[in-house]
Amino acid sequence: MKSYKKIGLALTLAALMVLVAACGGGASTDKNEGTSNKDSKNAELSGSLTVSGSSAMQPLVAAAAEEFMAENPNVDVQVNAGGSGTGLSQVAEGSVQIGNSDVFAEEKEGIPADQLVDHKVAVVGMTAAVNPKVGIKEIKKADLIKVFTGKITNWKELGGADQKIVLVNRPDSSGTRAVFNKFALDGATPAEGITEDSSNTVKKIINETDGAVGYLAFSYFTDDSVTPLAIDGVEPTEENVQSGHFPIWAYQHSYTKGEATDLAKAFLDYLMSDDIQNTLLKEQGYLPVTKMKVERDAEGNQKDL
Repeated sequence: MKSYKKIGLALTLAALMVLVAACGGGASTDKNEGTSNKDSKNAELSGSLTVSGSSAMQPLVAAAAEEFMAENPNVDVQVNAGGSGTGLSQVAEGSVQIGNSDVFAEEKEGIPADQLVDHKVAVVGMTAAVNPKVGIKEIKKADLIKVFTGKITNWKELGGADQKIVLVNRPDSSGTRAVFNKFALDGATPAEGITEDSSNTVKKIINETDGAVGYLAFSYFTDDSVTPLAIDGVEPTEENVQSGHFPIWAYQHSYTKGEATDLAKAFLDYLMSDDIQNTLLKEQGYLPVTKMKVERDAEGNQKDL
C-alpha cells in the first residue's frame, strides 16, 4: 500500500515539474517569438518601391523617401515626376506602386478611379499673386474671375495702378491650374496669357512683369517679390485653410491600385506619421492633412470633420 502511495506521490511531483517547465518554456518561447517577429518585421522592409506623378509633390515625397531609406537601409525608393495624369495612369496599369496626383483620380479622364485607393497625404493652399506695383492686396472672388476671364483688363478698375493686366497661366495638364480654376474661378475658363508650368518661373515672371497676375502655392510666398492676394477679405493662411474659410486648397494624393500592401503601405504609413506631418511637410511648404477641420470630396463639396 505504501509503495502505491510512493508511486502516486512521485507521479504527482513529476507532473508538477512538467507543468512548471511547460509554463516557463512557454513564457520564454513567447518572448523569443516577439523578438523574432520584430526582427522579421524589420527584415520585411527591403526591396524597391517606385513612385511617380505630380511634379508639385515630387520634392516632398523625395525628401520623405530619403528619410525613409535612411531608417531602412535595405529599401530603395525611386520618386519620379511627370505630372498627375502620368502618376495616375502608371499606377493604374501597375508599372509603379504609388501614383501621386494634385487632383482626385475621378477628375482625370481615362483613369479607372474605381480600381484605385486614395491616400491623402498632405494639403496645399494657393492664391492669386500679383506684381507688387499693381498696388492691391486683396480682391473679391467675383472680380478675380473677371480678371482671369479678361472682363477686367486694367488694375485701375479695381483701385490699383493704371496698368494693363497680364495673365500668367499654367498649361491645361497642370494640377495646380485645375485646382485654381475650380476653387478660385468657379470653373470659368481663363483667357489667353503667358503659359508656364514651373512655379519658380511663374513667380519670376510675375515679379519682372508690370501688371502681372498668376497663382502660386503658399510655400512660394517667402519674400516680397510678389504679393499674395486675400480673397473676399480672407487672408491666405494655413489656419484659414484648415478651418475651411479660405477656399483655394487641395489634397495631395498618393494612389495605389487596390489597398496598399507591403513596402507601399509602410511608406504611406510613414508619410502619415507625426514626424512627417508636423515637420517635413511644413518645411516643404505643405499643410498637414491631419490638422484639417474640413474635408472635400471629388466634386468639391466641403463639410466639417
